[in-house]
Formats: sequence, C-alpha cells, structure tokens
Amino acid sequence: MTRASGRANGVESEFKAAIRSVPNFPKKGIMFRDITTLWKDGRLLRKCTDVLYRRYKALKIDAVLGIEARGFVVGAPLAVRLGVGFIPLRKLGKLPGAKVSESYDLEYGTATLEIHVDAVKKGERILIVDDLIATGGTALAAAKLVEVLRGKVVGFAFVVEIAALKGREALKGYDVFSMVKYTTEED
Repeated sequence: MTRASGRANGVESEFKAAIRSVPNFPKKGIMFRDITTLWKDGRLLRKCTDVLYRRYKALKIDAVLGIEARGFVVGAPLAVRLGVGFIPLRKLGKLPGAKVSESYDLEYGTATLEIHVDAVKKGERILIVDDLIATGGTALAAAKLVEVLRGKVVGFAFVVEIAALKGREALKGYDVFSMVKYTTEED
C-alpha cells in the first residue's frame, strides 16, 4: 500500500523554506535538494523526527534501517524515539564483517550498498529511512537486501520526494511516505 506524503501534517511549506536548492549539482541538469540547511535548525530537525515518530509509533517495527549517509541523520534518532535498534546500510567497502551487497542505478551513475549478514533476522520488521527519494534505485536496493536476509520491509520514510523522477513507482507495493514533495524543478 502506498500512502500520500506528510503534507497533511502541515510541515511541507516550512521544510521547503529551509531546504536549499542547488542547480547543476552533482552534475549539469540535476537540481540538488540540500536538506543540511533544514537539519541545521534544531527545531526543524526535531520536527522531522516528530512527524516520523507519530506516523510509525503504533506499528510493530523491530529496527530502523538508515541508508548511508543522510539516512543515518533521520534514522538513528527515529530508532531511539521508537525504542528499537538502528541498522546502518553502508556504501561498498565500509563494513568489516560478513556482508551481502546490491548494486543499483542512480539518476547520475551507479552504486553498491552493503549490509552485514547478521543485521536482520528472519521475520524482523524493518522501516527503511533516507533523506530523499529520486529514482528509487537506492531504496529498492535497500529493500532487496532486507529481503535477502529474510526480513520484512514495513515501509519507507523520506524527508524529500522528487516526484518527477518517479521513485515511488519503483517502490510499488510498499508503503511510501515523504514529508516534502517537489513536483517540478521550480518548486
């Protein structure tokens, strides 16, 4: 099941005002949505975590998985608030133990993610968190890794959604939540 974004929570315009838009980064034609400017404001960082906590507190979640690196900023405090563990999903070559990996396409290249083989136990219910969804490739790779380890993805939570890149479509069949949605480059 796919749900609408968090705009109903009244945070979208406030968050958009705090997010810096950087044209042509990391390459020409990309409008980069820099949420470090949102997180720099402690009140807004707390509000970001609060929105997610209210949405997920009633679900039975065993752990929050944050995608490197900015998914850590949102995922770790959410895990603490929910009283569950935090699983870091890392980029290639950053984990020391036995691991599994998944390669995927980005809107501007390819990458690989890794997770320790003992990070998710069979049947565990995992919430995947990242700062932004664009094409959905990173998020789908994260879901595949959770499922390879026989965990269950209960949903995806993002601060920002770049709707024009149709990442939500790549996650069809999963619950997808975002707090801020950009429908055009000019938003």
